[in-house]
This record gives sequence, structure tokens and C-alpha cells, in this order.
Amino acid sequence: MTNASIALAGTTVGAVNGLTARWAEAATDGTVFSAAGVWPLLAFLADGAGGAARAELAEAVGLPAEEAACAGRELMGALGGMRGLDSALGLWTRRTLELREEWAKGLPAQTHGVLTGDEATDRAALDGWAAQRTGGLVERMPAVLTPDTELVLASALAMRTQWLRPFKERPVRAAHGPWRGHTLLGLRRSSVLLDRVGVAETPEGCVTELKVLGSTGIDVHLLLGEEAMTPGQVVGSGIGILEGTRPVVSGPQLPYGDVGPGLRVEKVRRMRPRPPTLDVTTVAYDMTAHHDLLELHRMFGLTTARDTSRGHFPSISGFPLAVGSARQSTMARFGALGFRAAAVTAIAAAPGSAPREPRYVTTTIDARFDRPFAFLAVHRRSRLVLAAGWVTDPKPYREDEGY
Repeated sequence: MTNASIALAGTTVGAVNGLTARWAEAATDGTVFSAAGVWPLLAFLADGAGGAARAELAEAVGLPAEEAACAGRELMGALGGMRGLDSALGLWTRRTLELREEWAKGLPAQTHGVLTGDEATDRAALDGWAAQRTGGLVERMPAVLTPDTELVLASALAMRTQWLRPFKERPVRAAHGPWRGHTLLGLRRSSVLLDRVGVAETPEGCVTELKVLGSTGIDVHLLLGEEAMTPGQVVGSGIGILEGTRPVVSGPQLPYGDVGPGLRVEKVRRMRPRPPTLDVTTVAYDMTAHHDLLELHRMFGLTTARDTSRGHFPSISGFPLAVGSARQSTMARFGALGFRAAAVTAIAAAPGSAPREPRYVTTTIDARFDRPFAFLAVHRRSRLVLAAGWVTDPKPYREDEGY
């Protein structure tokens, strides 16, 4: 086992997933985000920061500042070894900016580029990097470039997986909730693997979890909470399920009746003997989101670092640096055959300043995700959340598109 996988088995996974849960608490509408894309950047900044900025970044990272860079390197190394996931870290600086050798050596190899100072040239280079590293899923670097930009630190994640058992596309008409009366692009499938679904009780309410397994070891967990629950409560429950702090009653142990949000277990008569089945109905979605991390500066430990009246990163450079912008662009696409998601995060530093009676009886579990729900894209082995989101605008069903 490598050092990276050891770290991902414990403190780093907990720190990244904890940031995912905190970020979800700020969500009020449909969104997709990747704490795994932000976390290593914050870790490297914490390593180079001083004073109050160092303490705030360490708190956001969830590790002591002196351990942050090592954990950031281990995370990037582990991400690079995950099937179905492309990841990269990039650093661009002006030629006149001298970096501290110790800090620069702590970054992954072959990450350093140059900012020319010409906005059009630099924009084209950064956008090209973002598009190349995500396979075109994110076409623009979300960094804000100005004539004073001294440094840009960015990460890119792109994940792709195909379902082990694909869905069939069907029109679905929602019966209740905010999607009531809308005909959506539904996804349906049946399985004899009842343990793919379960129900967890939380202080805020019950949550139904459905695991959709991917071929690359990246799975998507769909989470449907009670209608009064917030996105943050549902995502936080999903993190608790991953960490084992929220016990789940698995499909085979569920009683008969309406046992959880969108979940019903019943006895069904059949003409022939059949094993128990799990019938799933969900919806396709294709979503993008753009996040200004400075709007949530306290969560990301950037409150002091954004003060441009002085420098905050003495271990990065002798030149005074402050955070001028911090943004993330993300996308997620869930369909009949698989899942795609990508995130590009950039932090820019500016200078300071009636028929026959059936004879057989079997059990059927019916799971329906036909109102807003959460999702977690999870690396199966480490249980690291790579992307998370709240689905409010599923794809409509259009007969002219030939589904």
C-alpha cells in the first residue's frame, strides 16, 4: 500500500469529505461542486501562508498547516492513479515573480507555466489547459486575470464511468413535488441486487440511498431525503453513510410498506417463481455550475488572504501576495449508460496592496427519485467524494429527440 492510499484511507478522505458536507450546507438551489478540486489548492496555500491566513486555511483544510502540502501531494498522486479519473495541477507565475524554492519543490512535477502579462495570450493558454485536462468537459479556466495577476494555481478533475447495468430511457411523469405534472427523461432498470438500496435515519429525517455502480470503480450514490430536508442535510447524511456514522437498513432487511422517501416494499404475485427485485426509476440530468469561492471565504479559509493591503504568503514568495480571485467551474451528466463530471478550480494571486390467479409470491422494492435529490460521485475503494450536487432541473422528455 502506498503512502497516498494510506492517507486516503483516513485523515485526507475525512478532511475532503468534510469540506464537501460544509459546502453543501450553503446550497439553496440546483448545483454541482467538487471539494476534491478545491482542497489540494487550499492545502498548498496553507503551506505557504503566514499569520492569520495560515491559521484560517489550515482550519478549512482540516489539517495542521505544516502537514497540508504533504497531504495535498498524496491526494494528487492518488487521484492520478484512479481509473476513470483524469486530474492535474497547474501553476503559472509572472517571470518576475521569484518563488521560494522549498514551496515550489513541494508541488507535483511539471506544473509550472509562465504568465506573459498579455491578458488574451494568458487567457488562451489557461483555457486550453482546462479544456485539455478535462477532455473538453470544461472549456474555460475560471480564473479572473488582470494586469496585476502574479500567480494562478489551478486544479482539474474529469471523471467518466459506465454503469455495470445500464438504464432504459422512458418518459416519466412526476406525481408530486416541484416536478409534478412535468414529463421527464426517466431512467429505469430492475435488479435482483436488493442491497444497492437502503434507508438511513438521521436527526433531520430519513434518507434513501441508491448506489449506482460504475465500471471504473467510481460510483454515484443517489440520495433522496424527506421533503422538508435541505440539500446540506441530505448531502451531509450521505457523507455520514460513507463514514459509517449513519447506519443504513439495507434492502433485504427492509420491512413491507413505505419504508423511506420514494421507497416502497411490497409482496407481488407472479405467474412463475421469480427472485425478489429492485425496480429503480430516476431521471437523467445534465448540469453546470460556476462558483465564486470568495463569496464563501470563511468556509474556504480565505477571509484574511483576500485582503490586498498586505501579503499573506511569505513561504511562497518574498513578493507580497494576496488572493485576488478563487473560482470553480463544474459540470455533471447522468444518463442511461453512465456518468460524466468535471471541475476546474483556479485561485489567482494579486499583489498586496383478470387473468388467471398468479400462484407465486415474491418481494419487489420500488425506488423512485422523482423530486429534487442529491448525488455523490464516490471513489469506491477510498470512499472519497469526487463531486457532489443537488438536482433540481432534470432533463425533459422530448419525443422529437428519439429516446
